[in-house]
Amino acid sequence: MAMEVSVQPPSSGIAPLRSPSELRRRTDRLMDRRDQRVYESQKLAEQFREVNAYLEIAESVTVALEQLSEELFQQLLAVVQEKLTIALQEILDQPIRFCAKADFKRGGATVSFSIDRNGNTEDILRGQGGSVANILSVGLRMFALTTLDESKHRRFLVLDEQDCWLRPDLVPRLVKIVHEAGEALGLQTLMISHHNVALFEDYADRIYEFSVNPDGSVKVTRRDPAPGESDHGC
Repeated sequence: MAMEVSVQPPSSGIAPLRSPSELRRRTDRLMDRRDQRVYESQKLAEQFREVNAYLEIAESVTVALEQLSEELFQQLLAVVQEKLTIALQEILDQPIRFCAKADFKRGGATVSFSIDRNGNTEDILRGQGGSVANILSVGLRMFALTTLDESKHRRFLVLDEQDCWLRPDLVPRLVKIVHEAGEALGLQTLMISHHNVALFEDYADRIYEFSVNPDGSVKVTRRDPAPGESDHGC
């Protein structure tokens, strides 16, 4: 009986050699990867340099911006202080001055208000039985309205008995100031008052007088300004 035996040579564990073209392609791929890594490394290094450069000036830029904000706020506050001082003096006919002092801490500002009368400081809330506070409230609310986005907020101001602490003879002065400020700032104003409607006739577009009938119902009477008067927006 014949028998065939196949004998394999012992494995040496050595991989067969690759062709030069295959080795070249592999080398090219590795070099491409190396170049890509070098490019990414250089890009990251540039970004780090930019970040470090920003960090070096960030503190000084922040300080400069805070100083600029404080200066702009102080300028705005000076305008408010000047205009409200004029309003107080014209309405009350007294030598008083509105004072506003700002204090800046932690990126925010707090403002304290007071009245100066011949060098003496007075509390706004107690001055003139409340008339000073009412006048200043009107002015501050007007300025606040001018800071709102007109596309979202209509410049319409409602003044509910802001003249309640004023003598009747001083009411027209307040109405005059409201009218002039409203025209300058582009505001429409609705004033509600218990004073005689005649005090408003010189500066109002429309006046409605509300009175109570004997049966308890409310009577509304429209009183228009005299013909030929200009449109005041109040």
